[in-house]
Amino acid sequence: MELIINLMIEVKPTKGNLLFAEPTIIGDMSFNRSVILLTNHSKEGSIGFILNKPLQFTISDLIPEIEISFKVYNGGPVEQDNLYFIHKSPKLIPNSIEISNGIFWGGHFETVVKLIKNRQIQPKDIKFFLGYSGWDYNQLEEELKTNAWIVSKNIYKQDIIEKEDKFFWKNKMVELGGDYSIWSNAPENPSYN
Repeated sequence: MELIINLMIEVKPTKGNLLFAEPTIIGDMSFNRSVILLTNHSKEGSIGFILNKPLQFTISDLIPEIEISFKVYNGGPVEQDNLYFIHKSPKLIPNSIEISNGIFWGGHFETVVKLIKNRQIQPKDIKFFLGYSGWDYNQLEEELKTNAWIVSKNIYKQDIIEKEDKFFWKNKMVELGGDYSIWSNAPENPSYN
């Protein structure tokens, strides 16, 4: 167990890396069992999107002119009235910002709407979020010191966008082994036990 923790500590939070919520984050429903893609990490702070928390509605519920049902995810507790997206189509979507591994953040939204309507972009190419996860200067580092997060390289690269979300966190805990495997089978809400 100590070896696994030491290996995880060596991976530093950088743009493009993943954050896996430690199993002991209980009661914080925003981050409990979350997997976050860091889209920015600098002296000013950090920004990321929760990849594995789909909401109960689709993009067509938010933008009726889009008739195709792309899932929308809870990106985090900050600015939940704003829509964000990551994608792997920078040649089609102008003004995109590269995160890493061929994954891009944002871009010209009207173009995205047109691409979806014309079926030139598919759910495997883009992921939508309401809100984002944000940390002020040094806040994420302080949370890492308290073992709130496990930092991991994004071994999935571009495929992270279409990564199956339901068991993403659980599969990582099983992969880590030891006590993490035990936590992987605990109920999401301990009061259900």
